[in-house]
Amino acid sequence: MTPNIGFVAAVIALVAAAAGPASAHGDHEHGRETFAAGEPGDPARPAKAVAVTLMEKPDGTMVISPARLEVTLGEQVRFEVKNAGKVTHEFMLDSVAHNARHKLAMQKNPEMEHDDPNGKTLDPGASTQILWRFSRPGSFEFACLIPGHYEAGMHGIVTVRQ
Repeated sequence: MTPNIGFVAAVIALVAAAAGPASAHGDHEHGRETFAAGEPGDPARPAKAVAVTLMEKPDGTMVISPARLEVTLGEQVRFEVKNAGKVTHEFMLDSVAHNARHKLAMQKNPEMEHDDPNGKTLDPGASTQILWRFSRPGSFEFACLIPGHYEAGMHGIVTVRQ
């Protein structure tokens, strides 16, 4: 008995459609269209510039400076991020929960690089900008999720006030 080609094609299409969204996002949630901390900014609107430095210290700790930032709901910020360190770092802006999940994904795949609206990987000496509008109140986290870096101190908090 030969299988009905149309039936087999329909089953394959259904399986692919069901698996597509799950595999597209994977453990690290790249490509998602909504973000806990707000949304990508609008280059046509004014933005508050915030210089951010990523670096290691001689005592072995790693820092993101400033470690705390307060913004107003609806405010647009242009993070001017510089890796002043000697190793690769990243700047990832999200909720504490999303960053915790992403940190686990980074442990499984430490070579993962980012060029997302809310996060970038930076080689030593590199700079980048992230334009962000804080459209949700609350506390959000920015961090380097490369294995060991978060534990060494590379994380901070953005508080969005109404």
